[in-house]
Amino acid sequence: VQLAESGGGSVEAGGSLRLSCTSSGYVHIMYCSGWFRQAAGKEREQVALIDSDGTTKYAESVKGRFTVSNDNAKQTLYLQMDNLNPEDTAMYYCAAPDYCSGGYLQAGLYDYRFWGQGTQVTVSS
Repeated sequence: VQLAESGGGSVEAGGSLRLSCTSSGYVHIMYCSGWFRQAAGKEREQVALIDSDGTTKYAESVKGRFTVSNDNAKQTLYLQMDNLNPEDTAMYYCAAPDYCSGGYLQAGLYDYRFWGQGTQVTVSS
């Protein structure tokens, strides 16, 4: 399984970007995947996750600004990022477990085994 992110770039503070992630195989895992990010010199952090039952989970720092969604027809995971600020600058990664099970996200049971190469997001002040 290979995940591929796209949509990163450079924007000014207050701007928006939409990230996309597709899977080369086991496309059903896109129903329960998510976004993580890692800024320079910092540990990787969870940003936004979605489960097959529609449950979503966001980091406090992005609540109200970021929206995770998936397009079942296109088998693609998205991250809409609005009102970006310089603290959002990081490499953003798409990740997925090897199977979906409704409720696992809420219970913290997903093991995100598959990762993309990442797409860079840079926000200038």
